[in-house]
Amino acid sequence: MELTDRKEIVVRFSEVDSMRIVWHGNYLKYFEDGRESFGTKYSLGYLDVYKHNVMIPLVKITCDYKRPLEYGDIAVVETRFVPSEAAKIVFEYTVHRQKDQEVAATGSSTQVFLTPQGELLLTAPDFFNRWKSKWGI
Repeated sequence: MELTDRKEIVVRFSEVDSMRIVWHGNYLKYFEDGRESFGTKYSLGYLDVYKHNVMIPLVKITCDYKRPLEYGDIAVVETRFVPSEAAKIVFEYTVHRQKDQEVAATGSSTQVFLTPQGELLLTAPDFFNRWKSKWGI
């Protein structure tokens, strides 16, 4: 089963540069918006994870820029969960303009599980294994 989510974002004035195009760093924020929306939809939000006494920092993020988004555009962030046997959470992203479906950016992110003391968990926590089973992963 593929788990995906779609989040619409209206490009705000504060997100563009002097050329009226989205500043490159804001795409990482759009990915974050996608992760939060995915987490809300599938009960894997940051607060859901934290209540299990686990932290999930980003350890890798990529972004490939394809076409610019401009002030006033509606961006659609598609977030896809990528199953892994390893103790990590991987997402892939596609950001496109709603009006013409042109892909603006693609990317991915990897998060790992840490204890509150910052120690890396080498196996996935029980709650995450239960979450994957719930969704048929």
